Amino acid sequence: MDLVIHTDGGSLNNPGPSACSYVINAGDRLIREASFFLGVQTNNVAEYMGVIHALEAVDKITKKERVVSCAFVSDSLLLVNQIKGLYKVRQPHLKPLFTRATNLIKDIGIPISFRHTLREGNVRADYLVKRELSSHS
Repeated sequence: MDLVIHTDGGSLNNPGPSACSYVINAGDRLIREASFFLGVQTNNVAEYMGVIHALEAVDKITKKERVVSCAFVSDSLLLVNQIKGLYKVRQPHLKPLFTRATNLIKDIGIPISFRHTLREGNVRADYLVKRELSSHS
């Protein structure tokens, strides 16, 4: 099966209370969705944590089902371009998150792509982040 994974992260202020989310679909079928409150973090940390949590979920799914590929969709151009190797990770606090994400990608061992979308293309993941933040304020 081919998975499409929408991730998002956000913070109220920057840094501030933050949350992340992911939505995993196989075609029209929802496989899994989740959101997480992260405490006080930057927006970029929240974006990375959305991807990391999603990759951990994909790793579990691939142990139970045959997954052929994963296409990640994010509204964070910075994250997408860093993961793709188009931008360097210059912020010291993001380097361990980048390393964790890229190591998970290697460990999963299937083709995983990343593409940028506008916020309008990430509606459900964005909603889950906002819901998580509102439940902690």
